[in-house]
Amino acid sequence: MPNISGRRLLFFLSIEQLGSVDGTVSVNELSTLVAARETGERPPPTRCRESVYTSVVQTHLPKLASSGFIDYESDRGLVSLTEESRQLEVYLEVVSENEILWGEYYAGLAVVCGLLAIAGWTGTAPFDTVSGYAYAAFFALLFGASGLAHRTSTKRNRLG
Repeated sequence: MPNISGRRLLFFLSIEQLGSVDGTVSVNELSTLVAARETGERPPPTRCRESVYTSVVQTHLPKLASSGFIDYESDRGLVSLTEESRQLEVYLEVVSENEILWGEYYAGLAVVCGLLAIAGWTGTAPFDTVSGYAYAAFFALLFGASGLAHRTSTKRNRLG
């Protein structure tokens, strides 16, 4: 698998988002969306959109097409995902602005569980009244439920 830059991944996600109805997106739509994401302005400044368009057409789309992840019809200015694009799912985590990454969630969960374990181990009230087995069962249940939620979220966000 080629080394895909963050910017090309952003293009890839934009293709998926815009092409969700019929599976195809125009290069103009794609460039406008990417420029809007990069600048935070809607519509994006013309100069930025033109710069993104040039970069998309000259570099990013040809690389993704040569890797087999997209079909790029340069003469018509259309882009669509291929079946090969599903290989990228493992590298992508799609979240909205008000969500956190799963890695951040699990890190926070581990910190909370660690603090609870330390509080129980050092005899801090009221945590010293709970047995180690109860903590182990609680942590297992917590991580199990989190894993199921993560799996459900990942299935919902699949490409294609």
